[in-house]
Amino acid sequence: MAFEGNSGISRLAAVIAGRMREECSAPLSVDFGEVQEDGSLVTNTFPVPIPGGEYSVLGYLSSVSPGSRVLVAWVASEAVVLRTVKRS
Repeated sequence: MAFEGNSGISRLAAVIAGRMREECSAPLSVDFGEVQEDGSLVTNTFPVPIPGGEYSVLGYLSSVSPGSRVLVAWVASEAVVLRTVKRS
């Protein structure tokens, strides 16, 4: 290995490889979210806005408008809006 002489880089590479394995083996997760005024998506478990166009919406949803509460499935690292949700 090219970095055998540098234990710091070797440890960093091992950590990165371990995190990549964890991410790939993560189970499908379902979450709630809300579409923001600018079209971005914020979910309960990932509160950083995901810009419009960087998350998917199932084809049968004609439109997801700002303020919509949605059910989101995390597929690998991509958010997929499954449907809108209404509070009772």
